[in-house]
Parts: sequence; C-alpha cells; structure tokens
Amino acid sequence: MKWIYKYDEKFNYIPGEEIEIEGDADIPKGYTDVRPQDGLYKGKYNEAKRAWYESATQEYIDSLQPKPLSPSDIDLLKQQNADLLQQLAESEKRAEEQSKTTSELVMLLTEKGVI
Repeated sequence: MKWIYKYDEKFNYIPGEEIEIEGDADIPKGYTDVRPQDGLYKGKYNEAKRAWYESATQEYIDSLQPKPLSPSDIDLLKQQNADLLQQLAESEKRAEEQSKTTSELVMLLTEKGVI
C-alpha cells in the first residue's frame, strides 16, 4: 500500500484528497506518489522534476500570519514603570555627581580662604 497525492489541472496540490492504493497499482491521472513537503502554503507539482514547490507569493504568505497583538494595559504599565525607574536612576546619578562637585568646590574655596 502507498499514498498518492492529488493535484488539479494546473498542478496545484489539493489537500485532503490523498488516497491509498496497492503498491503495484497504476497511479491515476492527477495524482503522484511524491509526498508534498510540510510547510507549503500553495504546493504546486512539477511532473518533469517529480517535486513539489511553493507557488504562493510572499505577500500571500504574509497575509496569513497573525497580526501582532496590541500590548495589554499591564504590559504598558510595566514598560512605564521600567522607564520611570530608569529616569530615577539617572536623576540619582546626576544628583550624586552634583553633590560631589559641590563638595569639591567647597574644599577649594576653603583652601583658598574664601570661606
């Protein structure tokens, strides 16, 4: 027993029309014993090469892909929280640098006898 795969008059694969025949039986017209590989969107059979190939355009394939989901309110809040934490860390670093600069200026003014 072997499986055979159906294609139409334009050699387009017809999914779900596979049948099983005896191993030594003749293959009917419009069928092949070459199994289409997985992952074809619009399989097309090449009789001369005894092979299947993809005939779908990239635009068609892209149209079948799911659209990205909008971020949820929780995801948006998480991102806002991360952004705020980053801003806070940057502000704290600037404040620390300003404090250090102020201390250095006070020391210099003290050494010069200004204060």
